[in-house]
Amino acid sequence: MASISSPAAAARSRRFSPRIDFYLIAATLALLAVGLMALYSEGLTRDGDSTFRKQILNVVVGLIPFGVFFWASPKVWQKNVWALYLLNVFLLTLVLVVGKSEKGAVRWIDMGPIQFQPSELAKLLIVLTLASFYAGRQDTIDRFSTFVLGFLHMVVPLALIVKQPHLGASLAMVAIWFGVTLLAGVPWKFLVATAAVFTALLGLVFTVPALQHQFLHGYQQERIEGILARDTRGKSYQTDRAEIAFGVGGIGGAGYLRGEQKAAHFIPEQHNDFIFTVVGEEEGLIGASIVLAIFGLFFYRIWLAMVHARDPYYRMVVGGIFTLLAFHLIVNLGMVLQLLPVVGLWLPFLSYGGTAMWLCLACVGLVLNVRRRERPLLF
Repeated sequence: MASISSPAAAARSRRFSPRIDFYLIAATLALLAVGLMALYSEGLTRDGDSTFRKQILNVVVGLIPFGVFFWASPKVWQKNVWALYLLNVFLLTLVLVVGKSEKGAVRWIDMGPIQFQPSELAKLLIVLTLASFYAGRQDTIDRFSTFVLGFLHMVVPLALIVKQPHLGASLAMVAIWFGVTLLAGVPWKFLVATAAVFTALLGLVFTVPALQHQFLHGYQQERIEGILARDTRGKSYQTDRAEIAFGVGGIGGAGYLRGEQKAAHFIPEQHNDFIFTVVGEEEGLIGASIVLAIFGLFFYRIWLAMVHARDPYYRMVVGGIFTLLAFHLIVNLGMVLQLLPVVGLWLPFLSYGGTAMWLCLACVGLVLNVRRRERPLLF
């Protein structure tokens, strides 16, 4: 019998020993803590600690998708790619048939004590299925036909999300497609041409009134008008108040639980898309910078897992998750800082919401899973 100290035995031991990225776990826990603290402060003068307690429950329930994606081999999702794709299309179709209408949109399926939002799950499913699609076509990745088929792969769930309507989730789907397609090795000329056309079309829809009326709902038009014109009729009220909250916070902040803008409920739906304004008002520039530094560590660890992945499928999956969460972060901060129109995208781990939290934890579990199956050391 070979000695446990032999090189071969040591290699086997390293091969099967768990490799956990504790930096990624620490960053995730820190963001969860910041989010829970902000939600507790925001809800204290609005509904007691009801939102805070519900979010704790969302985190606890989120350990289930985290565990599933952490322990199940990522190759399982690759082998069942079409089953996942059909599930994605089925759920997005189902929400249009039996979904709950709220605020002019049909995005939720009522499941008794909880509401499930299929468009959130669709983001992770498109990462898995699109990565599988490209991984099986690496020998033809430079062909225009492969690029077109990859685009059509994304268009079907995208069209169903647009139908709800959910502008933010639609843009996130396009961003995910672009990120995974780029990592797949598709020629740059295809992506540059598509990005130019998409940007031009989006610019026309946002700036031409006739196209706005045709492709956007009334509240979406008002959000765009508010950010472009800074009107005085209340269309930019939410973002104006967000700007005031950051100004009140200053350098050091008003102090935890002492935000006056928050206490007076000046910012509508602050516990959702605008939760970062609580951090900005109560913790100031210093506190907000610390939170952004934690996000920096979080995305750095995901980026390392992506660049060290040797399997193309693993690399595209992690890259898709990086794109998904980074897009949410950038657009959400752009909204609250009046740099972008309000399109309804939550801030990862901080905003209130069950499906969003479950998606974030599932993504972390999947990245950790890929990480422990790849290179033993990441610095």
